[in-house]
Amino acid sequence: MENLVEQLYGNRNLPNNQLKALLSTNSYDQDLFAAADTIRQRHYGRDVYIRGLIEISNYCQHDCYYCGIRCGNGELERYRLTQEEILACCKEGYRLGFRTFVMQSGDDPYFTDDVMCELITVIKREHGDCAITLSLGERSRGSYQALFNAGADRYLLRHETANCAHYAQLHPKDMQPDTRKKCLCYLKDIGFQVGSGFMVGSPYQTLENIIEDLRFLQELQPDMIGIGPFLSHKDTPMCDFPNGDLALTLRLISVLRMMFPHALIPATTALGTLDRNGRELGLRAGANVVMPNLSPRRVRKQYALYDNKIATGEEAAESRTRLETRVKSAGYEVVTARGDVRRV
Repeated sequence: MENLVEQLYGNRNLPNNQLKALLSTNSYDQDLFAAADTIRQRHYGRDVYIRGLIEISNYCQHDCYYCGIRCGNGELERYRLTQEEILACCKEGYRLGFRTFVMQSGDDPYFTDDVMCELITVIKREHGDCAITLSLGERSRGSYQALFNAGADRYLLRHETANCAHYAQLHPKDMQPDTRKKCLCYLKDIGFQVGSGFMVGSPYQTLENIIEDLRFLQELQPDMIGIGPFLSHKDTPMCDFPNGDLALTLRLISVLRMMFPHALIPATTALGTLDRNGRELGLRAGANVVMPNLSPRRVRKQYALYDNKIATGEEAAESRTRLETRVKSAGYEVVTARGDVRRV
């Protein structure tokens, strides 16, 4: 294990065949998890950063084959939060101790630069010590620049898969992987703290695809890396595919922690949906971020990227005490801080 850590640590290149062998073991590897946790503690201690997630809209103009909020899903009840509702979420989140707000939506054309820049300006005026993270999909370089100039700090845009053929199996023809990669380059050039990532166990995915994802992340050098298991949705063309594997997802979190010791890596809601202790397991494997939901209760179940998404309980921001208890049970501490990336 020491030799493996030495080869992975700090983004050194472990040969593809060794990476494949490491990921092929379909089991919980406590030694691997412990090694990743040691590196995580070296850079971030036992701190777990909390982000207040606000799902501002479930409208989307794209028709990705795996996603429950795809425009082709006529069964979904759509919603779009008003500025007043979003600001109320931030106000409540601030009271609860959140110092990062994550505004996420489908690729919704309603949220123009003017709409978003006004919203960002007001949030920064009312909560100047907070970071704003956006996850609004693919936009132009000029749009990203306007959002950054307005005060947005971070942007999340998962590349989903770095392999072009695999990308085409998951998305309609009007979506191209090069567009997603260009957007990520724009975001980095502008100065955002950038997050990317991929699904684990998505339809047609191979271990070679995953290794290609890791190599792409090595090129991109993101500040945040979000991965989670693929979870199917009944109203998509991919409803009959099996869910992603928990053990493989955890092993990948550990590998990512060793390859990118500086990265902010969330223990995702998808992990908690797949296994009731999934997020605690993710933290023990090297993750250091959780994102409780600040969205109004009435819309939480409508932001349905996949089936059976947990929408009440410890993932809800108002249940922070219970969340802190669970995080503490895993051996970590929730902290009130912006939680910016540490690259030193």
